[in-house]
Amino acid sequence: MTETFWIAATVLIIIALAFVLYPLFFQQSSGRGRANLRNQNLMAYRGRMEELDREYEAGILDEENYRQLKEELAGSMLDDVPEQAQPERTSAGRRSALVIGLLSILLLPASTYFLYQEWGAMDKVEQFITMQKMGDTDTARIAQMNELTAQLREKLESSPDNPDGWAMLGQTYMRLERYQDAALAFQRLADSVSEDTGARAVALGLAAQALFFRSQGVMTEEVTAAIEAARSLNPDEVNALGLLGIHAFSQQDYREAIRYWERIGEVAPDHPQIASIRGGVEEAYRRLGEEPPEKAVAAASGPGVMVRVTLADAFASQVPADTILFVFARQVGGAGGPPLAIARMTAGDLPVDVRLDDSKSMSPQAKISAAKEVVVTARLSRSGSAMAQAGDWQGSLDTPLAVSADPGDPVELVIDQQLTD
Repeated sequence: MTETFWIAATVLIIIALAFVLYPLFFQQSSGRGRANLRNQNLMAYRGRMEELDREYEAGILDEENYRQLKEELAGSMLDDVPEQAQPERTSAGRRSALVIGLLSILLLPASTYFLYQEWGAMDKVEQFITMQKMGDTDTARIAQMNELTAQLREKLESSPDNPDGWAMLGQTYMRLERYQDAALAFQRLADSVSEDTGARAVALGLAAQALFFRSQGVMTEEVTAAIEAARSLNPDEVNALGLLGIHAFSQQDYREAIRYWERIGEVAPDHPQIASIRGGVEEAYRRLGEEPPEKAVAAASGPGVMVRVTLADAFASQVPADTILFVFARQVGGAGGPPLAIARMTAGDLPVDVRLDDSKSMSPQAKISAAKEVVVTARLSRSGSAMAQAGDWQGSLDTPLAVSADPGDPVELVIDQQLTD
């Protein structure tokens, strides 16, 4: 991009120099024009004199007419070309033109380069081009995306006053599942919009979300600090409210989860994940054994998968009924990344039919409806954490499931192994 820009700039400079230099070197001076006219008059005079001589010798003119015509021709010549006329000296003019031309050749490119370095915005242009390339994630390979993010980060480090660039970088890191880097990018975004309290709160909420994914759903001190920082600026920051709702639900504090999630519906009714949030509220009411109020009910829609989760007979006597059950779907080949959809229940609910769709997604950046196939896993967690630990019971489908608007009959998923490490 830089090479292309300077090639174009060089061409424009050459064109500008041509406009300056052409009149100086190629336009004829007025003195030279007068000299040319004098020469033409002299040639015409000589030619006419020769004609008079020939006519006199041929007898066409007598001596009196011949002499009279010669005198008239000589008088006309004196009027057109005075005998004392001297050609103008042009050497000084050409020297001036040469000086101006050399100065133009030296100063115009140098001043152009200096002024652009001083007031130009090449760094912003390069950041914008890189951001545009990064936006096409459907066809870009992971290696190419990592290279582009490295380029964008390098440019942002040298010119950090670019909120759009930091936001793009953070979102890209989230898609690449580089959550620690995403959290740092969102923190830099918060720093770049420090004068806008609302925007800074959103950036801190996004940083908290990245840290939450990094900890695989564990509310660490780092996550808590980021949430508190966001809510100190805006108590209703929706990313922070969503994380608090998820944490409360995981702790079986369904009443608190409902409070956080319903608050999102009040302050951000057009939230892109409002269907998922309302689905969570409905599930929390179901866990409480209550019918949700009409305003909180919203039918889940969109493509998904359906599974029937059962527990192998060998483990039936070992698993307490209150053991937390997680059923989640990941993108094929996305081991270690965030689930595209996750449902939380208890072992006492088994056997249970579970539909995983966008109403159970954890993030706007990770939706099951955007995937063609998913791998579904069910895990009974002894600690209540979504992070796998030794001693947990788990089962996974051997083949991926196709995501469809009509999943049909549920596919049986058996929890048939206990994790050892």
